[in-house]
Amino acid sequence: MATRDPYSVLGVSRSSSADDIKKAYRKLAKLHHPDLKPGDAANEERFKEISAAYTLLSDSEKRAKFDRGEIDSSGQERHAGPRGHAGRGRAYSGAADDSFFGGAGGGDDWFSDLFGGARRRGGAGAGPTGGPGAGSSSGPKVRGSDIAYSVSVPFVEAAQGTKRRISLSNGKSIDVAVPPGTENEQKLRLKGQGLPGMGGMPNGDAIIEVHVEAHPFFTRQDGDIHVEVPITLNEAVLGATIHVPTISGKVAVKVPPGANTGSVLRLRGKGVASQSGGTAGDQYVKLKVMLPDPPDAELVKFMEQWSKTRSYDVRKKAGLD
Repeated sequence: MATRDPYSVLGVSRSSSADDIKKAYRKLAKLHHPDLKPGDAANEERFKEISAAYTLLSDSEKRAKFDRGEIDSSGQERHAGPRGHAGRGRAYSGAADDSFFGGAGGGDDWFSDLFGGARRRGGAGAGPTGGPGAGSSSGPKVRGSDIAYSVSVPFVEAAQGTKRRISLSNGKSIDVAVPPGTENEQKLRLKGQGLPGMGGMPNGDAIIEVHVEAHPFFTRQDGDIHVEVPITLNEAVLGATIHVPTISGKVAVKVPPGANTGSVLRLRGKGVASQSGGTAGDQYVKLKVMLPDPPDAELVKFMEQWSKTRSYDVRKKAGLD
């Protein structure tokens, strides 16, 4: 079968820029890479055709020769006789040079990100002897792609450390250790658990992004935990011992006499564990005085009498008068 015009294969015009040609190839390669449709021979042939077209048009010298009619679409000189062997032999591997795949020659690594796990399938890059890509033991060397996963973890479990089981793309299920002190959107890396590499290159990694769920009353600032705790009027005026929640359970805390809304108590070492092995953060307890609801009749009567003999302008003291 005759090789199609490379411009038609990529869906570009003869006046297209090199950048336009590369973009067209990228788009088609994403759709037709053999590892996306395993066992689909027609799709594999389509990918070979796309790769061969890009191989020719991405080489400015070969492209110029083709435009002048000096070589055909398989890269053979017009007077060289029947075409096909060399062109077919290089179709799959020709566009997969190191510079394009981000291998030893440097350059773009987009293909590695997308298809780093693509293993060469039998015959994908090989052709009859005599072509530059024939026998392709020197195929592309590409590190396997990383694969992204995400897990949700409750606030307290993230602070204390936990485990989550995830299912990998290869069908395996593994338990992932979420270390104490893990922050929201922190990424954990599992070496070698991504897609397989090509040409003997290492596998990619599994990247797990941890999403820490919001807590009903705890908030976190760096290694410290903050919580607002209500207290009664008599606890505020007279002082009291109350129990407040921490990530490790309730603890007894002394409220000093005369405490007010906004007063803050510090609980040392009751914050989040340090990921570097240092000391844990602290917990800050912000007090909030709460009146009875509905109002207590005796308290109302007492305050009516108290206000007649006391003068205390809180707004003036706060500088708002």
